[in-house]
Amino acid sequence: MGSEMCIRDSQKLVPQHLLSRIVGRVAESGRFKKPFINWFAARYGVDMSEAQEQDPLAYGNFNAFFTRALKPDARPLADGIGDALPILCPADGAISQLGDLTEKGLLQAKGRHYTVADLLASENDAAAFDDGCFATVYLSPKDYHRVHMPLAGRLKIMSYVPGDLYSVNQQTAEGVPNLFARNERLVCLFDTELGPMAVVLVGAMIVAGIETVWAGRVCPGRDRSQVQVTDYTTLVPAVELAAGAELGRFYLGSTAIVLFGLGAVELSGGLSAESPVRMGQLLGLAQHTNKAENLGEQETT
Repeated sequence: MGSEMCIRDSQKLVPQHLLSRIVGRVAESGRFKKPFINWFAARYGVDMSEAQEQDPLAYGNFNAFFTRALKPDARPLADGIGDALPILCPADGAISQLGDLTEKGLLQAKGRHYTVADLLASENDAAAFDDGCFATVYLSPKDYHRVHMPLAGRLKIMSYVPGDLYSVNQQTAEGVPNLFARNERLVCLFDTELGPMAVVLVGAMIVAGIETVWAGRVCPGRDRSQVQVTDYTTLVPAVELAAGAELGRFYLGSTAIVLFGLGAVELSGGLSAESPVRMGQLLGLAQHTNKAENLGEQETT
């Protein structure tokens, strides 16, 4: 208990948001890019061989370097098995936890759980994922920092949830209760042919921002006093993204969490906590196709 309080209290004493915003301004400035990029690439062993632009100093600023695009063939998308639709890993990194959604909610770390309602900041939205499954992917500083769609979907709701900015590494996950449900985050809810899917982009210490392909820079939000919900169900044309398409990106590293409903997905038995993963690899397989939620059928009704 003492070590847990020490981790939480020491990070709470840091001016989390102020520090993150200062780092964000430096990262956006071309003035400091050379020392910042050179230090970062050496410190974390960044592999530039997969990037479309392999010269780190060719990028206009640190953020452009950090969110660099990869070569088109760098992340091939996994195939399904037989008739089973593949569920793709949304990001490079390592599995933090994955498994079933139980009455306790999601497993954060050994002995620690948090509820779906707390994560999504909505009891109503959480109900769609009762007895479903989840996967949490931690993106380390050296990783590719764009987040992609696990399967094709149509955006329903985007919610900006203000919160803290604790680090999201394993030590903090073990020491700070409800870590992912108390940090600033962006909740994206989709309709898919397997039913509901949530992709949650979680902010962290010195994460300067979170961006989506449909709304641009969303985090940090201008109003940090309340949850901000945007309804996309009536938008014409709808926001529809293919499996493997880019969804958003982090400006400095963090965590992506995906949720599926009851009986929709069977997660890969080859994955467990701390398994290294790459965007596009097989995260699981579809258990069934929910015809009532099929996107093609929705368009004809």
